[in-house]
Amino acid sequence: MMKTLNKRCGLTLIELVITITILAILAAVVMPLSQMTAQRTRELELRRTLRTIRMAVDDFKKRYDKAVTDKKIPAVLNKSGYPESLKTLVEGFDFGDANGTKLKFLRRIPSDPFNPPKGKEEPKWGVRSYVDRPDSTNWGGEDVYDVYSLSEGIAIDGTKLKDW
Repeated sequence: MMKTLNKRCGLTLIELVITITILAILAAVVMPLSQMTAQRTRELELRRTLRTIRMAVDDFKKRYDKAVTDKKIPAVLNKSGYPESLKTLVEGFDFGDANGTKLKFLRRIPSDPFNPPKGKEEPKWGVRSYVDRPDSTNWGGEDVYDVYSLSEGIAIDGTKLKDW
């Protein structure tokens, strides 16, 4: 005679509840970490973008001063030598070279990762001119001395993004 063995197949309700509880705990731990990683990535992108724009503005100023010193362009009273707008960095500026070409400092105006443009509009940045106060939020319009983010957000380290 053969005996039939009854083997249980499947999971009990307790095993299923324990498994779902463990997965829920793991998900609760992973979600904030992924959000923090996304925030940190956008902050790094903002720092890199600000550095790129500021370096382009500084390079423009150095080139302008050199062109004035070399007498390739005339010195203008009350002109700081900084670009008149961010578009000037993209469209180029004639520094009086013999071939008359415009020197460009950016391929495009980068967008703020915390304040991206909507649709086809241009990226928006806060701008300060050479005569503006360092904490000014109103652009004097003379030139572009500095840029900052228009985001009202707070960084992971507790500083305001617009103060970077």
